[in-house]
Amino acid sequence: MPKKVVLSGYFGFDNFGDEAILYVLSDKLKSFGHSVTVLSSNPEKTTKIYHTASVKNFDIIKLIKTIFRSDILFSGGGSLLQDVTSFKSLFYYSLVIFIALCFRKKVVIFAQGIGPLNKSLSKFLVKNLLKHVTYISVRDENSLELLKSWNINAELVNDPVFSLPVPQRNLSGKVGVQLRDFSTMNDLLLKKLAQSVVKEFSDKKIEIFVFQKSLDEAVCTKFFDILNSLNPNLDSEIITNLNRKDMIDRISDLEYMIAMRFHALIIALKAGVKSMGINYDIKVEKLAQEASIPLISMDGSDDYEKAFSSLKSLNSEELLSFSTKKEFNWDKIKQLLAE
Repeated sequence: MPKKVVLSGYFGFDNFGDEAILYVLSDKLKSFGHSVTVLSSNPEKTTKIYHTASVKNFDIIKLIKTIFRSDILFSGGGSLLQDVTSFKSLFYYSLVIFIALCFRKKVVIFAQGIGPLNKSLSKFLVKNLLKHVTYISVRDENSLELLKSWNINAELVNDPVFSLPVPQRNLSGKVGVQLRDFSTMNDLLLKKLAQSVVKEFSDKKIEIFVFQKSLDEAVCTKFFDILNSLNPNLDSEIITNLNRKDMIDRISDLEYMIAMRFHALIIALKAGVKSMGINYDIKVEKLAQEASIPLISMDGSDDYEKAFSSLKSLNSEELLSFSTKKEFNWDKIKQLLAE
């Protein structure tokens, strides 16, 4: 029997990773025969792109009505239940779950990373909410261990973006760099990375990817300027304002990718692009370990010559094989919706 499903996440903010999750999840749910409504910062745009119903995420009256009329709420994926971004953000996503529970709706925590939770109130809130939801899947072992310590059952799953279709590689010989602003971002990292890129890839085009304009553009522009100050003849370009499909096509066309963002690395790995992570978050570190790709820290202290040598020696077929094994298993989701 078709279900009315509501999706709650960081949707409508033009963040590539979250929009990729939304595309995969909404497309799969529709293929199962269910109707989907998305809580979005930009409902009109979301409806146009994903062909779903959508309501304004902070319109509390419409939000309550939408959840009341639904059968099941999906919260996620991504890292919604954490207070590093802000307690306000955590409170909002918790409130959406609480409203669904009050109406006795099924609640699925979908492929999330739980935490970090630095405030005692945050831990109390999340712990007591998650005790009452229908099903929890998490995308990392730290989240799983945290929930186990609270005696809450959860399943460890792969990130749903591993299910995103990625085209065959074109092997253009281009090099991608993807950066974002972060509290530990610093000039030493940018300078050392730029020096190594110029040294190792002066004969290739360098494409600098902006995944979310508000967080990425300034640091990407700064890196672009450093590159060109080191080598004014370097062929380089900032890639921005692309839709999901065009961004994926552009990344799959690369020979190498050096990235901070988790989903930038996933797309590159799915295309067999030789990749290196920049370790700003535990999820990037874990992915690099699992995929056996090089990883550099945010403090600029690494041996860059060694890291770039490791990057060049990667085997694309092995990266493709790794990504295939990480495909998301939808059986449990299908089962939950059938009940």
